[in-house]
Amino acid sequence: MAVQTMDERLQALRGRLQEVSSYLHIEENRSQVAELESQSAQADFWNDAEAARATMERLAQMRSCVRDVDEAAATLEDAEAALQLSEEMADDELLAEAESLADRLDHDLSELEVASWFTDELDHGDAIVTVTPGQGGLEAQDWCDMLFHMYLRYCERRGWNVTVNDAPPAEVIGIDRATFTVSGMNAYGMLRSEHGVHRLVRISPTDEKKRRQTTFAGVEVLPLLPDDVEVDIDPNDLRIDVYHASGHGGQGVNTTDSAVRITHLPTGTVVTCQNERSQLQNKAYAMKILRSRLYEMELERRAAEIDELRGPKHDIGFGNQIRSYVLYPYQMVKDLRTGVETSDVDGVIEDGDLDQFVIAYHRWAVGSRASDNSQ
Repeated sequence: MAVQTMDERLQALRGRLQEVSSYLHIEENRSQVAELESQSAQADFWNDAEAARATMERLAQMRSCVRDVDEAAATLEDAEAALQLSEEMADDELLAEAESLADRLDHDLSELEVASWFTDELDHGDAIVTVTPGQGGLEAQDWCDMLFHMYLRYCERRGWNVTVNDAPPAEVIGIDRATFTVSGMNAYGMLRSEHGVHRLVRISPTDEKKRRQTTFAGVEVLPLLPDDVEVDIDPNDLRIDVYHASGHGGQGVNTTDSAVRITHLPTGTVVTCQNERSQLQNKAYAMKILRSRLYEMELERRAAEIDELRGPKHDIGFGNQIRSYVLYPYQMVKDLRTGVETSDVDGVIEDGDLDQFVIAYHRWAVGSRASDNSQ
């Protein structure tokens, strides 16, 4: 296989930039930014505060999209200029600068490409993530806690805001579950790559004989529904219980019966929230999570009906788990859908370095959909 020259690499990056600009309708967005800026400058713009806020959110998203593409184009121009000068002056430092700029552009284009693949409006919004222990007893509760903190670190790396809704500690080790809301651009679209079963292999810290153990945890990712999405919930179908909140201790732990558990009786769906300071806040957050879960259940029901009409559907998969995290006898994190793997397990679990898996998943998912549509 021929080694790609620097000039060929930059040409390939320019092609990717042109494709992304087309997918994201950058010129149309540029025109809409000017139009929305003109609207927001009108004297009566804030007369309808709700509509004005929605317009400003759209304007912020479009500005961000245009800015990111413009910055990528500027990086490409800088890289091409550095390469040209390095060739004219036989300067290795300028060549290294061109390579560094190309690496940055490669990363930025991957981000933009992922955003261009998000076609559902909910993809661009916030996400509700729930991590629950699976098989493995105490180990599973500890694994649940490890995943919870891995995702908190990932969200921090991406600049997303996190609201922890529920994360009660287990009696011995780890946590019973964790539910948290992630707010940020494309949060749901990005994080839905994590939906599924996660498998851990390591020497058990709770086993006196230090034997290797395999344990599992499940990750559920739901979109946080906008208020204008209707979900029919009959108040008579709800049982609402109030109880004393538990926590890891320290500031902010509730000392009153402010924790809320809502049970949707027809489906048996249970939602808890205890990390807010008041019962009303916990109830409001719990209702948001319940709306999203019931919405997702309805989508799954409709999809199941369609699949039944189409006949049996055979998914390509590698078993229940989507990703394995092996700490012993060797160290490796491997995504079983895309084949992407790394030996830097601390970077993934401790530091939340998940983009390599998240971006690869969406690239794989887009390819899979394209393959299905062509058949």
